[in-house]
Amino acid sequence: MFKKILVANRSEISVRVIRACRDRGIKSVAVYSEADRESLHVRLADEAVCIGPAQAAGSYLNVDAILSAAAVTKAEAVHPGYGFLAENADFCQACQDKGLVFIGPKPQAIRNLGFKSAARELARRAKVPVVPGSMGLLGEDFMKEAHQVGFPVMVKAAAGGGGKGLRLVRDPKDLEAQLRMAKAEAKSAFKDDSVYLEKFIEHPRHVEIQIAADEVGGVVAFPERDCTVQRRHQKLIEESPSPAVTPEIRRRMQEAACSLAKASGYSTVGTVEFLLDTDGSFYFMEVNTRLQVEHPVTELVTGLDLVDIQIRLAAGEQLPVAPERAGEIRCHAIEHRINAEDPDRDFAPCPGTVERLSLPGGPGVRVDTHLYAGYTVPSYYDSLLAKLIVSAPDRAGAIARGLRALREFEVGGIKTTIPFHQKVLAHPVFRDGKFDTRFIEATSCAT
Repeated sequence: MFKKILVANRSEISVRVIRACRDRGIKSVAVYSEADRESLHVRLADEAVCIGPAQAAGSYLNVDAILSAAAVTKAEAVHPGYGFLAENADFCQACQDKGLVFIGPKPQAIRNLGFKSAARELARRAKVPVVPGSMGLLGEDFMKEAHQVGFPVMVKAAAGGGGKGLRLVRDPKDLEAQLRMAKAEAKSAFKDDSVYLEKFIEHPRHVEIQIAADEVGGVVAFPERDCTVQRRHQKLIEESPSPAVTPEIRRRMQEAACSLAKASGYSTVGTVEFLLDTDGSFYFMEVNTRLQVEHPVTELVTGLDLVDIQIRLAAGEQLPVAPERAGEIRCHAIEHRINAEDPDRDFAPCPGTVERLSLPGGPGVRVDTHLYAGYTVPSYYDSLLAKLIVSAPDRAGAIARGLRALREFEVGGIKTTIPFHQKVLAHPVFRDGKFDTRFIEATSCAT
């Protein structure tokens, strides 16, 4: 087992990984930008190294600075968290070249599965159903390919995720302009403007399967997470099990996810994402070759520690959990992403100083956060402040517990999305569980 791990990230995910290290008796190293000098992850780590200015390009995306910090502190492994360099194959390779263990997949697996068009082709070969789309990256015949796929179509960046480089095109006359904007956004976000086309599914749910795999071919699949409640392709609420997934659909999704992992030689934890249609059909969408923001949902439902499993797999252990244990559903869990945004001003970012903080507690309530009273939320990064995860024996109980916990959750001095989450939980469509990815736009929850 490792003696020291460097966490190449910031905010709540760094806190989460540092705590997992401490549970296992592993020393942790935090890296931080000048804007994050007072962040909680810096305080909790055994060692901390400043790696650059506030702008992410000079700090959290600065590979040389991170590798230098690992060398200076004599870290043996690097945990990338999510975002930033977590799905960057070149960073993974650079870690390996320096003798560091990258706590994640191998560089080639990131290239094969993190690059969406390549992942689609792998899925086809593994006989995993995929959304109809272009047979590769778009070239000069983009209009012809779009007509072959059939409008409406989605223009999608081949690299990255998080809703970047993504455009819905219903009318052929809009395709060229939307394609140009998608490519520009992809180039800015991922330094790669490659795009491809997918058929647009009108009323889908976004359902994903968490997997874990070891180096000797063992693969397990966990219960699904439903990530359908989104705004502008950004997940806001996740839950497990999905109110739309039957045991048979779950079994088929898990089998498809495991087949793809085996076909690609994948190892470590990861997530296979699907679109679920109204008729029960599902289609492969992409693979996230990292820990997900919403991983605590699976942890509460199964009672397993995914970060610990991830670290153990990186240390060369075989899967520490049997398939039947990984698939157990012990409760219903719902996660709320609490952001520093003002729902009354079209979710405008609201950085600033946290003047007071009161976190909810009690049975079935977990809060993952880097906040504390007096902390100043910087304007340079993602607006995620905390993740409130609640669990109960059934969905109705989880909703009731979520409403109670949201009422207890107080963040003074800045605007947050807590009122938005209260609206969603109180909405009859959400309570009925009969919604699709356009739920937020189709209701009054976003206003």
